[in-house]
Amino acid sequence: MIIFILRRFIQIIPVLLGVSLVVFLIMQMVPGDPALLIAGEGASDEKINSIRSELGLDRSVIVQYVDYVGKIVQGDLGISLRTGRPVLEEILVRLPITIELAFWSILITIILGIFIGITAANKQNSFIDLGLMIIALIGVSLPSFWLGLLLIIYFSVGFGWFPVAGWGTFKHVVLPSIALGIGGAAIVARMTRSSMLDVLNQDYIRTAKAKGVKRSIIIYKHALKNALIPVVTVVGLQFGALLGGTVLIESVFAINGVGRLIIDAIRSRDIPLVQGTILFVSVIFVLVNLVVDISYRMLNKKVDLN
Repeated sequence: MIIFILRRFIQIIPVLLGVSLVVFLIMQMVPGDPALLIAGEGASDEKINSIRSELGLDRSVIVQYVDYVGKIVQGDLGISLRTGRPVLEEILVRLPITIELAFWSILITIILGIFIGITAANKQNSFIDLGLMIIALIGVSLPSFWLGLLLIIYFSVGFGWFPVAGWGTFKHVVLPSIALGIGGAAIVARMTRSSMLDVLNQDYIRTAKAKGVKRSIIIYKHALKNALIPVVTVVGLQFGALLGGTVLIESVFAINGVGRLIIDAIRSRDIPLVQGTILFVSVIFVLVNLVVDISYRMLNKKVDLN
């Protein structure tokens, strides 16, 4: 297992380099001059050129990228043009909020998705199965930001049960977590149902049924473990998607997390901050996939992930 983990760490290095290159090139293609933004309107050409030289923008793109990667390795994501603070410091201040939001959302995704999937598979081709899959289809189709607005209208403005915006108490967590978690729960439910039906048709399950083993024991003790193997992959991808999805939800609910930080950085054309936050979220997504691979291997050691 240790060799497997080390091999996986080595394999993600070129992926991280590719991510850094894509982020760097995208920001290079964004119109506008950061030096002009810093200098302000009406600044002299001499001052603009001085700032451009200080930022290294007067060098070739290749040299800028090499310097960019070198700073990343040292943990330096640059300095925010808007606040003058290190980008990494700006991210780490907001990161706990985004992680907490993603945690509660993925918890809703896992619990609700797996429960619905198992129930639907256990009641295959019944009205319960049909109803749950229709609900799952609706859940997949609903944009998270639109669902978030509906939740605010009914449960915050209408009933007054939850705050409209902000962060700090458990009540602030409920609506944005539901808005983010419902879509993922629908995907996990459909995958769990499909995987459970495949496992329930295996020979060892038929043998257990023939021996008179209780259906609940067959489902939760024998079938569920094997059925969860593909579900783990989906959950991992959903967690990565949740980190990206917080961009919209944090804006809808006025939550000061990493997602809203990206929006504010884009509005102010703070290129180092945009680069740093996107790269940071991308790295987390890659690391989540690494954890998924390790979990996949732990659930079934016969699976070859080379």
